Amino acid sequence: MIETLAKAILRWRYAWIVLILLFVAWAASGVRFLEFTSDYRVFFSDENPQLTAFETLQNTYTHSDNVLIVIAPKNKTIFDQKTLPVVEALTLEAWQLPYSLRVDSISNFQHTTVEADDLLVADLIAEAASLTATDLQRIKTIALNEPLLINRLISPTADITAINVTIQLPGIHQDTEVPEVVTATRDMVDRYRATYPELDFYLTGAIMLDNAFPEAAIHDMTTLVPLMFLIVFVCLWLLLRSVFAIGVTLLVVFCSILTGMGLAGWMGINLTPPTSSAPTIILTLAIADCVHILVPFLHNMFKGMDKNSAMIESLRVNIVPVTLTSLTTAIGFLSMNFSDSPPFRDLGNIVAMGVVAAWIYSCVLMPVLVTLLPIKPHTTQEKASRLMGRLGDFVLANRNLLFWGNLCLIIVLALSITRNEFNDQFIEYFDKSIEFRSDTDFVINNLTGLYSMDYSINTGDSGSLNDPQSLASIEKFTNWLREQPEVVHVNTITDIIKRLNKNLHNDDDNWYRIPESRELAAQYLLLYEMSLPFGLDLNNQINIDKSATRITVILKNLTSKQVIALEERTYDWLVNNAPPIMAGHGASPAVMFSHIAFRNIHSMLQGNLFALVIISCLLIFAFRSIIYGLVSLVPNVVPAVMAFGIWGLLVGEVGLALSIVVSMTLGIVVDDTIHFMSKYLRARRELGLNSEEAIRQAFSSVGVALMITSIVLILGFLVLSLSSFRLNAGMGLLTAITIGLALLADFLFLPPLLLKISRK
Repeated sequence: MIETLAKAILRWRYAWIVLILLFVAWAASGVRFLEFTSDYRVFFSDENPQLTAFETLQNTYTHSDNVLIVIAPKNKTIFDQKTLPVVEALTLEAWQLPYSLRVDSISNFQHTTVEADDLLVADLIAEAASLTATDLQRIKTIALNEPLLINRLISPTADITAINVTIQLPGIHQDTEVPEVVTATRDMVDRYRATYPELDFYLTGAIMLDNAFPEAAIHDMTTLVPLMFLIVFVCLWLLLRSVFAIGVTLLVVFCSILTGMGLAGWMGINLTPPTSSAPTIILTLAIADCVHILVPFLHNMFKGMDKNSAMIESLRVNIVPVTLTSLTTAIGFLSMNFSDSPPFRDLGNIVAMGVVAAWIYSCVLMPVLVTLLPIKPHTTQEKASRLMGRLGDFVLANRNLLFWGNLCLIIVLALSITRNEFNDQFIEYFDKSIEFRSDTDFVINNLTGLYSMDYSINTGDSGSLNDPQSLASIEKFTNWLREQPEVVHVNTITDIIKRLNKNLHNDDDNWYRIPESRELAAQYLLLYEMSLPFGLDLNNQINIDKSATRITVILKNLTSKQVIALEERTYDWLVNNAPPIMAGHGASPAVMFSHIAFRNIHSMLQGNLFALVIISCLLIFAFRSIIYGLVSLVPNVVPAVMAFGIWGLLVGEVGLALSIVVSMTLGIVVDDTIHFMSKYLRARRELGLNSEEAIRQAFSSVGVALMITSIVLILGFLVLSLSSFRLNAGMGLLTAITIGLALLADFLFLPPLLLKISRK
């Protein structure tokens, strides 16, 4: 039946070429619908509880999406007549940025004073260029003693300051809104850089974080994919030594990538840093199918067969294992749909579509093109085949040593898995080559943190925020937060109310406390709000009916484990020390990213089980043996176990990306096992060889193809480890390690295992 199918493919070769190229053209036309998403929320599903809590908070108060412009004078002095005028001018111009909702800096900080019985609210800095030395010292003293400014908009040493621009995106065209804000901000800052070379400028914040995702994706696609094509060309040349064979292989790979990415466009999938790695992964996987058909084809020609006969024989022997490997690989990637993070679901679906396309093209398009081109075999394949035969002899001669030695190594590495901890730092998702990462590192080390946690403290019915008891509880919570070693800054309404109480009592420090009556607190807030200029109201801190307030906690550069520990500790404190109505969990991007790795681990365990069951059933059916089907799972599961053991010894941390590696590699590493087992069983069943001779036959017939495909896969994922997006880099490195271990398991552990099974 397979031979008949192979003959039909070659008989209607021109029709197949036209049909496949038309399909590729249609699928590839979907590439025009692909868009880079620039919203970090894309990493979270709609049902994610941390995202839901954050969106609820965002809808209650002013949005916290921001651009933080940091100014660092080279002379380490903010309060002089060179720097303050720049801060003042940049603060005013920042209001003109697209979708700017609010601008906060030391320049327009609303400082309060009292003249007679009148409360005066005004910018802390006005006409900075005309300020005297006395004025500058007075302003510096005020700023460095204001808890709402210190470690947020100014450093304690007064050598760095920041301008915080709150951005409210319409959310209509997300692919253009964030780049529009970032471009306008960079253009503005670049003008100031050119005009004031004595000042250094740094850009960070949620909007810059959003923009860093597509920047990293574009960087990877424009650098890693060409590098991988070069590596593939070199590897194929060393093996095939035929320009036409390499050209056909690269055509199949290119068509597979276009099909996978094009179909993603038709399906409305957005490009993200994880999905940007899909072309590299499809490229490496598509090579395997081509090599497994080309190498036997060239071997048959070397033995004297004509092109058609050589290809028909190659397809007859290899089309079933190639089909099986494509199915298992697709199943492995489809199991990523269990992921709690949508970009990794999209990555799994894109690669699965590319793998299926590569299977069709390598079994149909490549054979018909190869038989039409002037391709000749080279002695390289035969030399490599003899080398594999010697490897087979070595394995047979040392079967017991290899079996027990590998088994001990597997056990040791399996025990080392426990050294891994689930941990992440989403700032470190980006390599330091990305501008956002380098700027953010500077800001974190010298001014303030980018991580935050927001708490919406509910006080009861309308106006209950003014109740002295409620304010006292909020102040107590604020003071506790400021004592925590992980906290850099706390923004709270009680600081404003205490300052107002002090102002209206002749600036007596003894009155820097919560007012004694609800009426006084309400009057203070009303008087203050009426005096605030447009855009600098308290909507970012107080809800409409004054029944709740937002407390923003700025954190140091913490790991996900530390963020979760602090969030749990804070919740416990609220439960035990505040009124029950105030208890609640923190909400912020930091909290969301900290929880996603843990949630993804649990969801992917289900995906791994699903893939393992389906692949097991396929192998049992394909090998027509429960025993051989189950035995073949050993070298498929063991590499992932060993890889995570090695990771535990060398790194010890597993984050969001690494939580999907098992699903990815389970479908990939099974390929080598299927090809080796199919050749082994064919030698036993069709050729009547004993187990030792069958193993020699398997090494000689498929060893070269397994070696070259594994090398290409390892190099492909090692290229991915060079990604500027650390999630892709870690995923690529661990996957490369797993594939390398899988090759060793198939060559050095599976044959001794088969010998023991066959003897029994």
